[in-house]
Amino acid sequence: MSEATLTPPASAQPAPALPAEGRPERQAMIRPFFDEPTNTVSYLVWDPATKQAAVIDPVLDWDHKAGTADVTSAEAILAAARELGLSITWVLETHAHADHLTAAPYIKAHTGARIGIGERITEVQRIFRPVFNIEDVKPAGGDFDHLFRDGERFQLGELEVEVMHTPGHTPACVAYRIGDDVFVGDTIFMHDYGTARADFPGGDARTLFRSIRRLLSLPGHTRLWMCHDYKAPGRDHYAWQSTVAEQRAFNPHVKDGVTEEEFVAFRTARDATLAAPTLLLPSIQVNIRAGRFPQAESNGVRYLKVPVRAKRPGAVM
Repeated sequence: MSEATLTPPASAQPAPALPAEGRPERQAMIRPFFDEPTNTVSYLVWDPATKQAAVIDPVLDWDHKAGTADVTSAEAILAAARELGLSITWVLETHAHADHLTAAPYIKAHTGARIGIGERITEVQRIFRPVFNIEDVKPAGGDFDHLFRDGERFQLGELEVEVMHTPGHTPACVAYRIGDDVFVGDTIFMHDYGTARADFPGGDARTLFRSIRRLLSLPGHTRLWMCHDYKAPGRDHYAWQSTVAEQRAFNPHVKDGVTEEEFVAFRTARDATLAAPTLLLPSIQVNIRAGRFPQAESNGVRYLKVPVRAKRPGAVM
């Protein structure tokens, strides 16, 4: 495995830039940033020839108890880009996250980068707009600068990025493939841990299995970069880089020999036991707007909503 897997950095601190020895000269360079409070990995990815860069899944530092936001994690990425002489042209979201708020607007404001996400974000917006009675979501995904379709290719300097639609966790999930490196979002986790849940509105375990098998049909040496890690039992460090071959050999949920029916039965039963993510309510409201918060009210304060549903008549007065 790579150095980034074996010796991860402290929270919000950059790991050594990759590629490691033996990679082709035209491979992307990759610097991971790990946010321990949300177990999220963000990536600074760049073309060494042109210094054009993208940030994948940046994290806004959100104190849920206090209702305060900070940009320490995003500033660490921007500082690394300045140190390396990079020009950030894209902020790429793998999906509308339910477990952290995105710092995409902050990155965009300081770099002019465009914010991109899978085109089916419009479906996620349709699902959640009525949940929060959100009236200011722009039509046709207009909060984002670009909606990627499956198979779309675009340039990051001289590197070509391929977009792979990988629904199941959410309808809008995509992976970004740059040569032998694929940034898989929440579709799959480390090969000793497993796979993402599929019980959010619009999620589907069967669809998730097929998306994972699509990823695992890539060449065995392909490196898969995770969006999260939670330390598998018996592992004392965080890790976020695996390979297709390792996933097919060891992932307990989807290794070779696990059938679609077995996965669906397992994932459905497992998801029924899982609690909602702590940051689900603030994350969804902000992330379906590409990181934009609601407008400040007359007192200058911005407010997020908490939908209240009574489990039985009279519970809410």
